[in-house]
Amino acid sequence: MRFRTKILTLSLGASLIALASQGSAQEQVKVVASFSILGDMVEQIGGDHVALTTLVGPDGDAHVYEPTPSDARAVGAADVLVVNGLQFEGWLPRLVDTAEFKGEEIVATTGIEPIPFAEEEEGHDHAAGEHAGAGHEDHAHEAGEAAGHEGHDHGANDPHAWQSLSNGVVYAENIVKGLVAADPDNAADYRARGDAYIGEMKAMDERVKTELAAIPEDRRKVVTSHDAFGYFAKAYDVTFIAPEGVSTEAEASAADVAKIIDQIRHDGISAVFVENISDTRLVDRIAAETDAKVGGTLYSDALSGEDGPAPTYLDMFQHNIEQIVAALKTS
Repeated sequence: MRFRTKILTLSLGASLIALASQGSAQEQVKVVASFSILGDMVEQIGGDHVALTTLVGPDGDAHVYEPTPSDARAVGAADVLVVNGLQFEGWLPRLVDTAEFKGEEIVATTGIEPIPFAEEEEGHDHAAGEHAGAGHEDHAHEAGEAAGHEGHDHGANDPHAWQSLSNGVVYAENIVKGLVAADPDNAADYRARGDAYIGEMKAMDERVKTELAAIPEDRRKVVTSHDAFGYFAKAYDVTFIAPEGVSTEAEASAADVAKIIDQIRHDGISAVFVENISDTRLVDRIAAETDAKVGGTLYSDALSGEDGPAPTYLDMFQHNIEQIVAALKTS
């Protein structure tokens, strides 16, 4: 009888453990992030409380991404969807409709003042500070206006707002708020992790400003593949020149390339970079025709894989600033 009692006790204990384990798994919030940078931010803030799916993975180009049936299933089952906004994910509204998503949507750029750009802008030259002041009211869309636009129209504003760490802080704050709303039982943990993460961003922001301020302003000029660094330019007083527009879909014209080659020669620019999401041939051609050296790879719209130099958002910034500073110091 005592033996049978022990068996029943052990069985009951095992059942309780199994139920507890199952309950723990069920308690995870199912989160879908649109691309790898947002996915990392969610992971840093959500920790073990979230079950994360990232649609556009490492080294993926969100400008031209084509969703899959498994993406629709993931979005349809999600409790939370985290998007950039500013019409960055032109393919996403249709995916959301197809998936019949009913959960909480976090638009990471909510509250950020967007940088407007003109479609007719010549040369895609983002000089430091050129977007400040008047003009935002004339051109600005609300940061959360991404939903409801189909196709690949990127609108009137630069969507690459994460390229400023002060904007990264806003992204993190929005993700914290959204996770707290979706999962209030773990609110204290989300806020604590968010505060620690934001502290790291602010510390790195100061380091980036200090390192770049040590380089003479007339040497802070960089050539990249596409126009993804406007917020970096404004925040850190660097001029970025790109043959392609804000989207990698837009091919550079021969006239644009010729103007950039002339500008590189005139200004003596030697900091030329490829991007992890872009074809290198255009930058290689520009470098060859100007005797500039390709200084390395910058991470713009996507992180690297785990074995690469930029598997997280903060690693991306650290890698990019090391590459840029090294190139500018030798220019």
